[in-house]
Amino acid sequence: MTDWNDILKTVRSMHADADIRDLQRAYLLCCRVCTGEDPQAGEPRLQHPLEVARILAGLKMDMDTVVAGMLHELPEDGLITLQELRGEFGAGIADLVEIVNQIGKISFHSGEEKQAENFRRMLLATARDIRVVIVRLADRLDTLRILERYPESVRHQAAQEIFDIYAPLANRLGISWLKCELEDYAFRYLMPDVYADLAAKVAAKLKERDDYITSTKREIEDIMKRHGLRGTVTGRIKHLYSIYAKLKRQKIEFEQLYDLAAFRVIVRDVGDCYAMLGIVHSEWRPIPGRVKDYIALPKANMYQSLHTTVMGPSGKPIEIQIRTEEMHRVAEAGIAAHWKYKEGRVAERMDPRESGQLAWLRQMLEWHQELQGSREFLQSVKSDLLSDMVYVFTPTGEVRELPRGATPIDFAYSIHSGLGDHCFGAKVDGRLVPLRTELANGNIVEVLTSSSQTPSKDWLNFVRTSKARNKIRQWIKTAERSKSIELGREMLEKELRRHGTSLKRALQMEAFQTLTADRGFKNEEDLLAALGYGKITLGQVVGKLFPEEHPHPGPFLNIPENAPA
Repeated sequence: MTDWNDILKTVRSMHADADIRDLQRAYLLCCRVCTGEDPQAGEPRLQHPLEVARILAGLKMDMDTVVAGMLHELPEDGLITLQELRGEFGAGIADLVEIVNQIGKISFHSGEEKQAENFRRMLLATARDIRVVIVRLADRLDTLRILERYPESVRHQAAQEIFDIYAPLANRLGISWLKCELEDYAFRYLMPDVYADLAAKVAAKLKERDDYITSTKREIEDIMKRHGLRGTVTGRIKHLYSIYAKLKRQKIEFEQLYDLAAFRVIVRDVGDCYAMLGIVHSEWRPIPGRVKDYIALPKANMYQSLHTTVMGPSGKPIEIQIRTEEMHRVAEAGIAAHWKYKEGRVAERMDPRESGQLAWLRQMLEWHQELQGSREFLQSVKSDLLSDMVYVFTPTGEVRELPRGATPIDFAYSIHSGLGDHCFGAKVDGRLVPLRTELANGNIVEVLTSSSQTPSKDWLNFVRTSKARNKIRQWIKTAERSKSIELGREMLEKELRRHGTSLKRALQMEAFQTLTADRGFKNEEDLLAALGYGKITLGQVVGKLFPEEHPHPGPFLNIPENAPA
């Protein structure tokens, strides 16, 4: 159980000079109003706000965020008003609590549409203040830890939400330990039998693996000493969900999986990183295709490391990550590592790297702003969040991050909508390739365009990104509407000539204006488009304009507003 001393110890270990007066007041307030036991969670009401605050302190968040995390549910639960919070703690903390409250308390009993709308609001709020989603992640993590006390249906829904949304978000924000813990809890609740079986298999040989990790760690340290490199080495067993995912991905049994151990080497500087990589490869044979340089090419969440898998001691494959202390700080804390402090307060919220680290979020919101329904928005974002990424280059050397399976069309739309709309071909690494070609890490992509080229419906069968898919649909929708308007215009003009009038005169007729308004069309173009689409007939339109000549024009279809659009 978390208590005040746990929080204080965590805060002091992260920020020795932190001003904890607001935190003390928040703690005393929670002690006063969070009384009794939470019947559903089966623990004291005070436990949740304290644990959320401890998690946020462990992430090295600023004191306002830690305090807001402790207080964030009090207004929702009617225990204190936002106005009272503002008077007691000031605008900074109260405003953050208010933003967290505005996105809606995400209940595991909510319907899909409500969950989708809450998530949309959360992303919009996060784009304004990244601390919103970090508070929400801390809240979800603590809830997961006691989820076994909830009904099975609730556990299942919560676990799926973690897999779909929160673990990928933690990954995108670069908070690796949080992602791993969220995945393992969700795995446990979503597939309890599979989880238990895998956990038992890992535990069965735990001592053997611990001994192997200890001896290999010592061997790596000896290698570093012989070559005059300073640093620290740690070893671990990979977390359960990553083991499960690897088994599924490689379609193998647990007994066939050998690289369960991972080692991390932290050295002084970038030069030592590359030196250590060379030394490791001189000692043990590297496995082809398993060397990754995330120092020269950082991930979108600013993660940097050298990764390699080698045939280590006893001929067993081991994964080794090599990074500097600063890279390790960013890898563990993610975006929270970029917060700056002065006398325990935020001096400057983010360093310049933050703008790049949040580019994916702003881009995602831009891509999805044209989607009408919250459910469509959520499904589209899930697709983007869950994708593994590839990193490709423009001809000028600019890096573009795209989901695995992306094509030159996706690449073109990631740069500019016009480039995608007029793409007729592409060169990858200097060679002409079909537009459905899947891009790979390190490809140099050149887009070939023509003013006469327009998007094809066929592209929807192979594009991977939401932006490309949405832009293609938008163009096709606009083009089809334009064609339908023109067709409807030609049809109506021809029919009106038979009645001795013109479309220009008909548009001025009161009957035409009444017809347009009565049928829910915003303007004459909507009506013409519906005519071109075949949603209404010439007889129905002309019958309303000249009722004496067409006494029985037939009923209109029940056309919803904006049907032609």
